[in-house]
Amino acid sequence: MLFTTSNFIFFIIILTVLYYLIPKKLQWVLLLIGSLIFYGIAGTSYLIYISLTVVSTYLVTIKIDKIQEIYDANIKENKEKLSREERKAIKAEANGKKRFWLVLALLFNFGILAVLKYSDFVVSNIYKDFGGFGFVLPLGISFYTFQTMGYLIDVYWGKYRAEKNVFKLGLFTSFFPQLIQGPISRFDDLKSTLFAEKDFNWDNFEFGVQRILWGYFKKLVIADRLLIAVNTIIRDPGTYQGAYVLLGMFFYAIQLYADFTGGIDIAIGVGQVLGIKLKENFNRPYFSKSIVEYWRRWHITLGTWFRDYMFFPISVSKPMINLSKYLRKNVNNELGKRVPIYIATLLVWLTTGIWHGAAWNFVVWGLGNGIVILISQELSPLYDKFHNKFDVKDKFYFKVFQIVRTFWLMSFLRTFDCYRDVGTTFKMYYSIFTVRNLNEIFSGGLMKLGLAIEDYILLTAGVVLLLLVSLYQRSGGIRIRLSKKPIFLNYILFFVLFLSIIIFGTYGIGFDQSQFIYSQF
Repeated sequence: MLFTTSNFIFFIIILTVLYYLIPKKLQWVLLLIGSLIFYGIAGTSYLIYISLTVVSTYLVTIKIDKIQEIYDANIKENKEKLSREERKAIKAEANGKKRFWLVLALLFNFGILAVLKYSDFVVSNIYKDFGGFGFVLPLGISFYTFQTMGYLIDVYWGKYRAEKNVFKLGLFTSFFPQLIQGPISRFDDLKSTLFAEKDFNWDNFEFGVQRILWGYFKKLVIADRLLIAVNTIIRDPGTYQGAYVLLGMFFYAIQLYADFTGGIDIAIGVGQVLGIKLKENFNRPYFSKSIVEYWRRWHITLGTWFRDYMFFPISVSKPMINLSKYLRKNVNNELGKRVPIYIATLLVWLTTGIWHGAAWNFVVWGLGNGIVILISQELSPLYDKFHNKFDVKDKFYFKVFQIVRTFWLMSFLRTFDCYRDVGTTFKMYYSIFTVRNLNEIFSGGLMKLGLAIEDYILLTAGVVLLLLVSLYQRSGGIRIRLSKKPIFLNYILFFVLFLSIIIFGTYGIGFDQSQFIYSQF
């Protein structure tokens, strides 16, 4: 059941009405039932995989909690009798037991993800004639696996105690708005509103509906319309080379942003209608002045997941500390400080690439991002000298240059996502400098991409609106600011937005639109 189907609209309406009519203590139960129905419609067999994740995580976190309770009780009861060495030994034993269960659960759950998502890729690279296992990837498995494993690690670290109610943990894992493409929530953030009893709140309802409409506008009016031109370009690399590659990069950047943020807007909006707060996942990334800043603004919850659960643990792990000490002593002090950061960064970005897809182009894309980030960090002293010498850092024109540079750098890297083949991607890069066909685009080429002049007018208007809203948001939340305007103005604006979706939305057969890009993750 995709967000852009009429079934989903009816599902949300019925669920919302029931949610505020039933006894408040049963609201979270209704959400669990609704989430399971939502997920079961996508594929009844998928319920097996998500149930395995919930049950295994529940049992292991309860076990880890029990080990910690026994340790705490033992230390408290025998504090005066035990020597420092004995306390350390007992703690080490308890930590070893907890680590065993943690690793077991991580291997089990990431193992399910790996088998379903990556087994074909691995075996096909060993046996060229391999026909594939025929696994169907469950909806949102990467998202709910990462979210639940983050919860598991937090319990292991003692950030909070394990959830004793397996059904509440099930709701945290399967809460339907974020199953499609995130955001990846943290248990301590989400539980405060997910399980709370709620009265109907008109402001939450109004703001949520507004956010949902804005998401549908991005998806149906902009993303799905641009998808036609993007597919035309990338599916025929033999014809569309040179300037068409640059045009495809530009179109894909806008389409991906409108598609992904549109889905997140719908998810957050549905949550707000139900009185549930989901994390923001984007912060105007195309205004970033560096690739590091870009990744702090794009898919924020995934980036912070990798930072907290992978980058920091790897960079301060015992092997990295020992390596750092060895290099500082025997090679170079600065190198000893930086190598663990280099290794952790590249491992994170390699994993990020693999997370996005089981293909070599995603591996290259991930490592490319990591390498560019490391190079920019190493060159930062030179950047600082340049900025200080020419006094351009705070100049408006230089900030615009940095934004444009970052946009195109990310667009070039993202081309690996477009063509899905490393060799083809490099051929397209080469064609940019060897095929001279810029005039062809403006002398009828645009009309060959599956879009009419009316589509380009709508797209231009839509992108300008996106830009204006982003600029307006720099001074604060746009919905809150609009709510302070005359009420009739608010309703007129959002009625126009609603009509724009109905009239100008790009609809497929049966009003089922193209699925969101990240729903395949």
